[in-house]
Amino acid sequence: MSIATKTGDGGTTGLMYNRRVSKCHPRVEAYGCVDELNAALGLARATAEHDFVRDNLLVIQKDLVTLMGELATAVEDLPRYAKDGFQLVTPPMTAKLDALVKEIEAQNITFAGWATPGASQHSAALDVARTTCRRAERRVCALQESGQLQNAEIIIYLNRLADLLWLFARWVETKDGTR
Repeated sequence: MSIATKTGDGGTTGLMYNRRVSKCHPRVEAYGCVDELNAALGLARATAEHDFVRDNLLVIQKDLVTLMGELATAVEDLPRYAKDGFQLVTPPMTAKLDALVKEIEAQNITFAGWATPGASQHSAALDVARTTCRRAERRVCALQESGQLQNAEIIIYLNRLADLLWLFARWVETKDGTR
């Protein structure tokens, strides 16, 4: 089977369970932004010189696959999605991010005021991932405001992730002496 199915040639794409929607549907926009975030995290992970960051980014990327799957499922299909054994975004997933925030903050990293991205290639990649995360968060909020998001934990997760990515960038700058 070819990756080029041509089913999207008319401007539609498939959600889970064979639902077709416009490629500019708010749901597609939301999970598309999370896909961009996952790619940005991949770049940040590829440039990482510290195992602490690299290993945690990989775990987060795997969690984002769960998040994208849920976003790629219409609200009316979520019971079937869960019944079929697919994982939903849960408070324990966010709690893992909270624990990382606390761990980093306990290390007395240095930062004051606004950060200017670009102190290093790796911290800049983390800042790109952070801003991509904020865009994804905005798209998911729009989905919620239109009544198309059932699980508000997704917004909480993305909000916490953006905070964590900011801290990761400052942590890298502190450890590398570029801040």
